Amino acid sequence: MKNIDDDSGCNTSGNETFQDVLDARVSRRGLISGGLATAVFLSLGGVDALLKAVPAFANGQRQKLLGFQGISVSDADSVQVPLGYTAEVLIAWGDPVSSGPAFKQDASNSADDQARQWGMHNDGLVYFPIAGSQRGLLVQNNEYTDDGLLFSDGVANWNQEKTNKCLNAHGVSIIEIGKRGGFLRDRRRRGGEWDVVRPSPFARRITGMTPIEIGGPAAGDARLRTIGDPTGTKVLGTLNNCAMGFTPWHTYLACEENFNGFFFTARLDPDARTPLEKRYGIAPFGTGFRLYTTDTRFNTDTEPNEPNRFGWVVEIDPFRSNSTPVKRTALGRLKHEGARVQETKDGKVVVYMGDDERNEYIYRYVSNLPWRVARRRGISPLDDGILYVAKFKVDGRGEWLPLTPTNPALAAWTLNDILINTRAAADAVGATMMDRPEWIDTFPETLTAIATLTNNNRRGSTPASANNSDGSTVAGTARPPVDATNPRAINNYGHIIRWDYAHDFSDPTFGWDLFALCGDPGNPGHGSTVIGDKYGSPDGIYVAPSGRLWIETDVSTSTINAGAYVGFGNNQMLCADPTTRETRRFLVGPKQCEITGVFVTPDEEAMFVGIQHPGETPDETPNDPTNPKLHSSWPDGAAGGRPRSACVVITKDDGGKIGS
Repeated sequence: MKNIDDDSGCNTSGNETFQDVLDARVSRRGLISGGLATAVFLSLGGVDALLKAVPAFANGQRQKLLGFQGISVSDADSVQVPLGYTAEVLIAWGDPVSSGPAFKQDASNSADDQARQWGMHNDGLVYFPIAGSQRGLLVQNNEYTDDGLLFSDGVANWNQEKTNKCLNAHGVSIIEIGKRGGFLRDRRRRGGEWDVVRPSPFARRITGMTPIEIGGPAAGDARLRTIGDPTGTKVLGTLNNCAMGFTPWHTYLACEENFNGFFFTARLDPDARTPLEKRYGIAPFGTGFRLYTTDTRFNTDTEPNEPNRFGWVVEIDPFRSNSTPVKRTALGRLKHEGARVQETKDGKVVVYMGDDERNEYIYRYVSNLPWRVARRRGISPLDDGILYVAKFKVDGRGEWLPLTPTNPALAAWTLNDILINTRAAADAVGATMMDRPEWIDTFPETLTAIATLTNNNRRGSTPASANNSDGSTVAGTARPPVDATNPRAINNYGHIIRWDYAHDFSDPTFGWDLFALCGDPGNPGHGSTVIGDKYGSPDGIYVAPSGRLWIETDVSTSTINAGAYVGFGNNQMLCADPTTRETRRFLVGPKQCEITGVFVTPDEEAMFVGIQHPGETPDETPNDPTNPKLHSSWPDGAAGGRPRSACVVITKDDGGKIGS
């Protein structure tokens, strides 16, 4: 995700004060790690072809998960991978998704061109097989834009065409890809292990201007109705899609995160804004995107309900290019960082979601019916279920608090009140504030989930404060004390937490543990428990079929290799053994980028990784269009006109599994 609001600072953590507590927690929960290595298959019904299980234990012998030599930190303007691996650009911002126009290095492509090209700043992704590990669909989010790079003259002379191009660079990109050698027509394609199939009947763009339905309980609510849509059931576009998920019925879930950055008001006085606007961060004119200057739906003084139509999980069918995406309101409205779908033993679906801002919460949704039964009855499993929020306790246990009117703390709320103002509902029930909840994945065999918490430089600072139980908190401003699940003050480096269940993923209670406190294990001042290569600000997390745990970092561009992160180099991706917790650095990205989005083919012989915002400015303002390569020239180098976000494909030179 785009790193916002977390200014850097020295780590004055009192972590050692809590080390005895953490050691006790790790010891008590040691049995989890002993079983994690066997947690290697996803029980996702019809999508088991996506991730074919390969047990980490075979014939009583445990497989070695980390078979590569970890690489050094790097500040080079290139993608670094271990010896014996090759990383090549599969597709970059502006490349056609099918038979569309080519990218112009001076950024002079039109808004209509951009609607047929790979979007900007790609993030979470999924590979959907068509022919196993030989051919499939790659679906990836396009989170946000750098308008200094998107246009030849940057943000100057803003007009409707620029608004349209900006919106068309957002959303989701769908392409068909194939491995060379498997099909006759591959002979006509360029060299390399993989390439984009063009033209393709599956390829399409879903943008900030694509018609999308609103589904679930809140559809049609008065707070979702606008001048342009008096029904409250249809919205134009999806914005700021960060992480993602996929379902057993082969659909893709795009997650709207920092949507508030697109909507503005002339009301400069914070008290003039509604509690709902304050809780979700609607800001005054003059900051962020300029869409409101030409499109009234981004001006909340004209369209006060338009922001309520964003902050949802969007379901997309990648195999039906004429299908209409749907925003699933039963999953709640927040700054969604992923939607990890896990099937339960009785066929229901559980969806895990993080709300990516300081002091926000971890959520889950449980369908009321087994998903196959629901779909036979014409019901979306994502429209009929119960939303919960996590409460972590100091004794290593936790519970899921239901966000329903039957909860006494929400007795005065309607279900739609809860779904539209989910953050305030979580405030009211007393959920545990977390240090920026990010991606979540699962180890199905051991009934274990694992989540990244990127950082929180306000944790444990003064004056102490918490989210208000009446839901009136201004998002991210609280300064909660340290607690067992967030044990470091001024948490610059973040950490990874995991929890498990006694019977099934739908259990109301769980036990939890800390997998790693991030930072440099060689520096006692960091209080890190990492075993192996140093890293901080964990963001993307992915459990591969083999059980390998992949971790991606999102150090803010203002602190990359600076401040608390001196000596950490550029953002990186690491691989961890979930049993031993040994962690090795596998990839380092180019200058000023974030590493985000990772997925493997079913045979694990190809890996797709997102390289987002190479060359982003240290203060995250738009680049200077007169000097667009000031901070990076990746991936096109001297021949290119500006840096471009891209998806790379990684293969092992000997054809083996990635990481082996």
